Amino acid sequence: MYLPKEDRYEKMIYNPCGTSGLKLPAVSLGLWQNFGHQGNIANIEEMIYTAFDIGITHFDLANNYGHPYNGSAEENFGHVLKKGLNNYRDELCISTKAGYHMWPGPYGDKNGSRKYLISSLDQSLKRMGLEYVDIFYHHIFDPNTPLEETALALDQIVRQGKALYVGISNYNSRQTNDIMSIFKELKTPFIVNQPSYSMLNRWIEDDSLDDFAKNNGIGLAVFSPLYQGFLTDRYLHGIPDDSRVGKGSTWIKDQLTPEMLQKLKDLNEIAKERGQKLSQMALSWVLRNGKVTTVLIGASRKEQIIENAACINHLDFSEYELSKIESILKPS
Repeated sequence: MYLPKEDRYEKMIYNPCGTSGLKLPAVSLGLWQNFGHQGNIANIEEMIYTAFDIGITHFDLANNYGHPYNGSAEENFGHVLKKGLNNYRDELCISTKAGYHMWPGPYGDKNGSRKYLISSLDQSLKRMGLEYVDIFYHHIFDPNTPLEETALALDQIVRQGKALYVGISNYNSRQTNDIMSIFKELKTPFIVNQPSYSMLNRWIEDDSLDDFAKNNGIGLAVFSPLYQGFLTDRYLHGIPDDSRVGKGSTWIKDQLTPEMLQKLKDLNEIAKERGQKLSQMALSWVLRNGKVTTVLIGASRKEQIIENAACINHLDFSEYELSKIESILKPS
């Protein structure tokens, strides 16, 4: 029987999610990669227990995680819950999402319809063995479904007790504003947007989504803060065969040019001066200004979780460091 460490809450930072009463750890665990059907269940258990042992209370999933075996990440997470983690359910914040292709036919395709969202969450709850999730997201904006229908479906899910809060993912600032207006009318507990964001992917700054979220009391849970592993030490000395680029399992592999490699090496030098690994500095940089509530990290082994969670020990940057980072990131 799993017993968590008693000191698990002593070192983690917990940030309010927007202006809601919900707090999320500065570092959360995303179960996108390595937690599905092709993952090793013993390793999956160890990673989840390790995360909780160091104060990571937020576990982020989606209906299609575990591709090509959609739903297998939720099934494996349900297995871990059943083995003992569910004894601590009230200490966990569990989120899942729906929006991308999930099952054959028009009702399981990429969309935001009431039919799809409600059916999908029912499936997710069954796979995880849960009565409710803490946050349920619409995973991606759907231009083919009226926004009112998507918002009303999410509102109904909360009123049915299947989710405590709702969120959106991959919505820009205009789309966020549009659905937020509907949620306000309905008094739906809409608290978070989940965009991609990193040193190498700063679209939310160009779109002003970060400022919009801050000004409107919406939390930001950032995914891919390490840019598919680019912002780690994995590629500083070549391309390992077992890396995402080496296996061809990332759509940004063509971006790993000699110029990009030089940027990563230059950033790594700053990280070393700060007493951090490149991945730790990249996470600290995302969290530095207070607009981001939590960064969602992935992992393939427990040591990565421990290492990356340590980013919270050095969140401050000098003006010199920020200026130097900007000069490196500036397009050539």
